[in-house]
Amino acid sequence: MIAVNPMDSDAVLATFGALGVLAVIFAESGLLVFGFFLPGDTLLFPAGVLCAATAGQAPRLVLWQVLLCAAVGAVAGGQVGFLLGRHGGRALLARTSRRRVRETAARAEKLLARYGYGKALVIGRFIPMVRTVLHPAAGALGVPTRTFTVWQIVGGLLWSQSLVMAGYALGATVPDADAFLLPLVALIVVLSLLPLIPVLTEARRDRRDR
Repeated sequence: MIAVNPMDSDAVLATFGALGVLAVIFAESGLLVFGFFLPGDTLLFPAGVLCAATAGQAPRLVLWQVLLCAAVGAVAGGQVGFLLGRHGGRALLARTSRRRVRETAARAEKLLARYGYGKALVIGRFIPMVRTVLHPAAGALGVPTRTFTVWQIVGGLLWSQSLVMAGYALGATVPDADAFLLPLVALIVVLSLLPLIPVLTEARRDRRDR
C-alpha cells in the first residue's frame, strides 16, 4: 500500500500524477475540514510546470490530462461542498473545534455578503482556505442552486485552468523552472490573499466599534 502525504504536492504528483490532482482539488474544493489543509495553488502550478518539456527532458505529466482532472476536481468538489452545506453545513461549522475553520467560514460569509454571489464565488476560488469553506457556506446560507452552480463552475474553471497554464508557460520558457517553484508559489499565495484585505479591514472596524 502506498502511503503519501496529501499535503506534499511533490509526493502527490510523483506518485499519482494527474489523478492526484483530481483527488486533492476535489477534496480541497468541498470537503470542508479535511480539505481545509490540502494544497490547491501549490499543487496546480507545479503540475503545470511538469507538463512542459525542457532542454533534454520530456514532460513528466500530460497537459490535457492535468487540465481535465483539475477542472473535474474543482467543479465536482465545489458542488459536493455546496450540497454538504445545504444539508447540515451550518451545524457542522458550529461544531468544529478548529478556530481557524470557524474564522475562515466567517470570512467566506462576509465575502458573499460584500461582493454578491457571483463575484464572491469567482474571487473566493483564488483565496486559499476560503475556497474550501465558501461552497459549504453558500449551501448553508441558501444561495440558489442554479446561481451557485453557474458561478462556481466559472470560478472553478478560471482558477484551475489559469494556474495550470501559468505553470506550463513558466516551465516552457524558463530553463530549470523547478528551482523557482517555491518563491513563485509563495508569491501566488500572497497575491491570492489580496481580495481578503477589504473583508479583514471591515471586520476589524466592526470589532473596534463594538
